[in-house]
Amino acid sequence: MRPGTLEVFVGQAHLLGEGKVLRVALEQGDVPSLILWGPPGTGKTSLAILIAAQVKTGFVPFSAVTSGIKEIKEVIAEADRQLRGTGWRTILFVDEIHRFNKAQQDAFLPHVERGTITLIGATTENPSFEVIAPLLSRSKVLVLHPLSEAEIRLIVDRAIKDIDRGLGKRQLRVEEDAMVAITRWANGDARAALNLLDLSAQMAARSAERDRISLAIVQEAAQRRSLLYDKAGDEHFNLISALHKSLRGSDPDAALYWLARMLASGEYPLYIARRLIRFASEDIGNADPQALPLAVAAKEAYHFLGTPEGELALAQCVTYLATAPKSNAVYVAFGEAQADVASAPAEPVPLHIRNAPTPLMKGLGYGEGYKYAHDYEDASVEQDYLPESLRGRAYYRPTDRGLEAEIAKRLAAWRRRA
Repeated sequence: MRPGTLEVFVGQAHLLGEGKVLRVALEQGDVPSLILWGPPGTGKTSLAILIAAQVKTGFVPFSAVTSGIKEIKEVIAEADRQLRGTGWRTILFVDEIHRFNKAQQDAFLPHVERGTITLIGATTENPSFEVIAPLLSRSKVLVLHPLSEAEIRLIVDRAIKDIDRGLGKRQLRVEEDAMVAITRWANGDARAALNLLDLSAQMAARSAERDRISLAIVQEAAQRRSLLYDKAGDEHFNLISALHKSLRGSDPDAALYWLARMLASGEYPLYIARRLIRFASEDIGNADPQALPLAVAAKEAYHFLGTPEGELALAQCVTYLATAPKSNAVYVAFGEAQADVASAPAEPVPLHIRNAPTPLMKGLGYGEGYKYAHDYEDASVEQDYLPESLRGRAYYRPTDRGLEAEIAKRLAAWRRRA
């Protein structure tokens, strides 16, 4: 069901609509090297094939999964012969270009610069991290979006009716709720939708009503919703960012949704637990000191119970963190202290706060003049603890939220006394 012309290509109107960047380049017949970045099933390969057909040039598909430097050299040599013999440039389409290492990607550079090839790379991963900078600077990155449910439905409907390439000869009847299920479960992936339709049609053929696809058949074929997720890729970081920001924004409902989404997608639950522990210190801190031990307890509970029972402990933790008072005062204070360690002189520890376990050290003045805090009112005494160049530095500035409001009062009183 791959589209044969740009006119029947579905989706990516932001690239192919009237006056849009790729449409203009195609109309002018001058397409630069491209990196097509988008989730699976959004038309990256189809678009590359149609681009080659539109500008009337050679098209060589190339897989980063099965090919290496040797194959690259052979393809480049053939493209060079083609250019010298006919004047035709070759579009080299590299699927999953992110799987090539630096040396393999480097091999394309001189040939892209000389114009021997026009490189079109397809990737589901963020090219900022997966494609080398020199190649990225010589290519235009086009971002493909997941298809909408309406676009998925159009593709599925075509497949149902197409006699030559689709299922048209079967004259299938797809119930409305079954069609809705297919379009939703595809999650913006045309390939997933067509695969689900194909499997549903096969299962219908073995049922009592051979030409009817019901919701029950689609649900059986789907087994489990296909969620866009790659534990090592860009969407992994997008989802954990969504969870973190929902927690920081005190939205327990959104936080629960992103937690459920990550777990359903196969994320390692203990990775989530580690991030929750980090959040408890970074975004809550002393505004609610119970957040950290609760997050650690949730990690231990999951480790003890496993899936699915332990997931409830993570959900409890998420709702607690989302609704706890927020403070990043500890995070900011520690960052400032680290900055001073990196930039200020590493002065010796002041003598009066050094231990003096031996007579020699005592004789050198270690511990001399130290005031034992418990001997003073409220166990608080005016005394310098920082090196001389940093005297008076105040890193920790508690907020007026949660328990930190009380800490702020206490600390203000001590600092006034000092």
